[in-house]
Amino acid sequence: MDLTGDLLAEAPADGGLTTGAVARLLGVAPTTLRSWDRRYGIGPAARQDGRHRRWTGADIAALRHMCALTSSGLPPAEAARTVLAGTAGPSEAPRPARASRASGPLPVGRARQECRGLARAAVRLDAPALDELLTAVLDRYGLPAAWDEVMMPVLHAVGRKWETAGERYIEVEHLLSWHVSGALRGVAAGRAPAPGAGLALLACAPGETHTLALEALAATLAQQGMPVRMFGAAVPAGALEDAVRRTGPAAMVLWAQSRKTASPALVARLDAIEWGVRGARRRPVVCVAGPGWAGRQPPGARHLSGLADAVDTLVTL
Repeated sequence: MDLTGDLLAEAPADGGLTTGAVARLLGVAPTTLRSWDRRYGIGPAARQDGRHRRWTGADIAALRHMCALTSSGLPPAEAARTVLAGTAGPSEAPRPARASRASGPLPVGRARQECRGLARAAVRLDAPALDELLTAVLDRYGLPAAWDEVMMPVLHAVGRKWETAGERYIEVEHLLSWHVSGALRGVAAGRAPAPGAGLALLACAPGETHTLALEALAATLAQQGMPVRMFGAAVPAGALEDAVRRTGPAAMVLWAQSRKTASPALVARLDAIEWGVRGARRRPVVCVAGPGWAGRQPPGARHLSGLADAVDTLVTL
C-alpha cells in the first residue's frame, strides 16, 4: 500500500499535508519535523498563507531520506546536508553516509501502521517521537489493544533483529523499553477498587528481568479497579513467600520469559501458603504467565495465555 499516495490524495485542495499528518505517516514527532525545518532547512517548499506548513510529495520524499539517514546512525546535521545536496541539483554530488551499527528497518511485518512508525522512531533513537506515538496509540486503542497490536509487536521485532544483528540493537531495545514502561506507568487508574476486592500480586520469577508484560497487566488491572502490587524483576523466592503471607492476595502471577526461570517448585511453594483462622484458611490462586511456561503446566497453577485472558481471569476471582 502506498500510504504517501493515499494521504496526498486526501490532502486539501490547496495542496500538501499538515505537519501532524506527515508526522503520523513517517513516525516522527511533529516537534522533530519543525526542528529539522528550523535548524537544517528540511522543510516544506510552500506554506499556506505564508505561515502554515503544507508538505508536498517531494517534501515528504526528502523527509523519508532524512529519516533513513538518521535511522542508520548519521547525525541530523550531516543527514540534512546529504539530503539537501541530493536535491540541490546535478552540480552538487551528495556526500556518502557513514555505515551504521544499527542500519535497516525493524521487521514488523504486516502490522498496524503505528507499528511501523514506532519502529522507525525506535531505530532513530527519537525519544520525543516515541513518547508522542505511544501516547497516541494508548488514546486511540486503549491499553489492551495498544499493547497487543502495537507495543508488543515492535518489541518482538527488536528481539528478532537481535537474532540476525547480534548486539547491534541493544540501544534501540533499551530506549524503546524505557519509553514503553513510562507510557504504561502513565496510564491513569480507572475506578477505585471496590471494598473487599481481591488483591493481585505480580512478580517476575527469580532471575527473570523482563517486566513489560507485567507492567501492561498491572496498568490494565488498575483501570479495571482491581488492587495490584507490582514487585517487578527477579524477585527472590523467599521474598515472594513473605509477600503472599503478609498481604493474603486473591492471586499471585508469576512471569517467566524463559524455561530457565520457570520454576514449578516455586509455584508449588506459593500454592501451599495458607492464612486465616483455622477452619477457614485461604490460599492464593497461583497463575503463571510468559513464554517460559509454554508446554509446562505446574500442578495447581492457572496458565494465563495473554493480556486479555489474564484480565478476564483475575477480575473474576
